[in-house]
Amino acid sequence: MLIKASRTASDREVLRLAGVLVFGAVLATLDTTIVNVGLGAIAHDLGGPISATGWVSTGYLLAVAVVIPLSGWASERFGGRRMWLVSVALFTAGSALCGLAWSARSLIAFRILQGLGGGMMQPIGQALFARAAGPRLGRLIGIVTLPATFAPVLGPVLGGVLVQHLGWRWMFTINVPIGIATIVAAVRVVPADETHRPGHRLDVTGLALLSPGLAALVYGLGARNAVALGAGALALAAYGWHSSRARQPLIDLRLFARRGFAVATGNSFLLGASLYSSMLLLPLYYQQVWHASVFDAGLLLVPQALGSAVALYFAGRIAERFGPRAVLLTGVVLALAGTFPFTQQAPAWLLTVSLLVRGIGLGATTAPGMAAVYAAVERDEVHRAAAVVNVVNRAGGSLGTAILVTVLENQGFTTTFWWALGLSALSLVPAALFPRRSRCAA
Repeated sequence: MLIKASRTASDREVLRLAGVLVFGAVLATLDTTIVNVGLGAIAHDLGGPISATGWVSTGYLLAVAVVIPLSGWASERFGGRRMWLVSVALFTAGSALCGLAWSARSLIAFRILQGLGGGMMQPIGQALFARAAGPRLGRLIGIVTLPATFAPVLGPVLGGVLVQHLGWRWMFTINVPIGIATIVAAVRVVPADETHRPGHRLDVTGLALLSPGLAALVYGLGARNAVALGAGALALAAYGWHSSRARQPLIDLRLFARRGFAVATGNSFLLGASLYSSMLLLPLYYQQVWHASVFDAGLLLVPQALGSAVALYFAGRIAERFGPRAVLLTGVVLALAGTFPFTQQAPAWLLTVSLLVRGIGLGATTAPGMAAVYAAVERDEVHRAAAVVNVVNRAGGSLGTAILVTVLENQGFTTTFWWALGLSALSLVPAALFPRRSRCAA
């Protein structure tokens, strides 16, 4: 089954929509990496230790984790277009306030506001695009997933330039004009959402279990806090029991009963584990082993981003011709080939080529995998499916990052890259379960 467009929209209209939605995705994705560069400058300017200032990043990530489960319900209750505009406005307002922060506490509070907007932008934007693209989703999905591939590169580079030449406040202030321009463009381009259901009630019990549980899990994995990890796992287990009995659960876990959806989200979980963990591991490797600056480490990651961009552009079209399974398996093998030289202390030129190959592999697994998620659900389930896949992807990223950080602290980079290779190899399992051929539009 494949979602259908509500009307026959031209490729040009869909691409215009993608262009607007991408701006929102760029804002949210870039902000997860850009701020880390300026934590030292923030601590010096506002006072307080780096450990406390670290909550500038942690608070944002936890706010994102809390709000993602709400995105599906909010879109159905108030309309996807309206909620996407609200999320961009929240993010923009939070950015402006962060730029005006007078203390570490005020900055953390404003970052949480920023995260509440940023957390909804990606899942709602994906759902809006999936509904508009309809049968062409597999061919065009790479466009809206491109920002995630450039965040590890642009974040440190842009953050370094802004902190060095303009000051740390500009890391937030720069979002304001972009956010305003995005809102103005979205009012004209983003269509009204037909899933608007004013009577759709909020699953309060589910919200009380799922959002805090996910936040505790993300924090527990990142901080390696056993208490938070246990509390998060318990809350999520309780939500699973509740969801099976609720009439309108916040996130419908019964979607996993569909083989196509379960396989696609499993792929998203492992892709998140591989992608988000590499966002931490690779820059650290270049900084600590090669003694590169933050700025130079970002530039050294350009080949991976370029490889992903090329693969994302072509992978959907190739999957339509040869089937998603072949593209995904090829992508995983390329990602493995691109990671292996880092376990061998290879020369610089080989690592650069390997990053290009690794980027192509990651890009090749992203587009067909995301298209498969939305191909497995009905049109009125798209917003809920987007919330589920983003929750799963973030959980995978948190778990993968926690594993590699633990190994790195105890074993060093060579062993850690072997673990990264193992995480990528696990993706072979869901990739092998994908259908041989793409499903035709209904």
